[in-house]
Amino acid sequence: MSNLCTNPSLVDDGASGGDVRLLPARAVPLGGVRAIRVDRLLPHRSLPTVGAWCFLDRFGPQHDDMTVLPHPHTGLQTVTWPFAGEVRHRDSLGSDVVIKPGQLNLMTAGRGISHSEFSLGDRPLLDGLQLWLALPAASDGVAPAFEQHADLPVFSDHSLRATVFIGSIGGVTSPATTYSPLVGADFSVAPGDTATVPLRTDFEHALVVIEGSLTALGQELPSGPMLYLGTNRDHVTVTSDSGARAILLGGAPYTDDLVMWWNFVGRSHDDIATAREQWQHGDRFGLVDGHDGARIPAPPLPGVRLTPRRRS
Repeated sequence: MSNLCTNPSLVDDGASGGDVRLLPARAVPLGGVRAIRVDRLLPHRSLPTVGAWCFLDRFGPQHDDMTVLPHPHTGLQTVTWPFAGEVRHRDSLGSDVVIKPGQLNLMTAGRGISHSEFSLGDRPLLDGLQLWLALPAASDGVAPAFEQHADLPVFSDHSLRATVFIGSIGGVTSPATTYSPLVGADFSVAPGDTATVPLRTDFEHALVVIEGSLTALGQELPSGPMLYLGTNRDHVTVTSDSGARAILLGGAPYTDDLVMWWNFVGRSHDDIATAREQWQHGDRFGLVDGHDGARIPAPPLPGVRLTPRRRS
């Protein structure tokens, strides 16, 4: 999904304590009067990344049409994880697929790709996550690629059952291509249950509740905000009175310079300016069939030089 916000300010932090932070989402309308509304959880002003995860939007639940015309990406991987609805993905590599709940779409932008996303049906119920993974500097020029995975592994341990859509957890690894150590898993906790989620001590992790609510590290976590867990944990124990579905994200802390603007990830202002110019006037990003040349133009660059995002 395109970041259609022309002035994508960072989300402000909420309450925090030590290495654990409860970070609220920010409502963002994407494009036009009848825009799809998303709740943006990453980037945050003091927390631009969780591992390589650098962008996280939840779209829905809402009855609406997703009509995202061709737009470009560089230096990242897009991760689409739907909960409701069907979305058609087309890209400049010639991919043309429909994604359904329980399936993963993973698009590696690398040196440059363009794609579109259109929901199927008339104002269907749509719900899901759109995430970006920042590629490490050593890999940000890889060839663009697209893959869809419908058969994903499940990690089970006592009362915990987690679909591993990308990366690894507890020795269970997704087939999705990755360029840095990370995890993305969708797990459920039954009403009245307690579950132990295995973590890696060299990773930082975060939890996002999709349905219901749970308690972790003494913090009540409803659907909506993100609970940042920090590093140096080998597990987190979660409980839920009513039952919950949640997402675990994590990875090795991202150490490369990271400049994000619109739909581009780079290392410097010049990287972003070059990508913008080549989207507007070049052929770096190819063509997406089926749109008669229609596409989303890049917004103007800000009047100041873009700088790498830092934690505070």
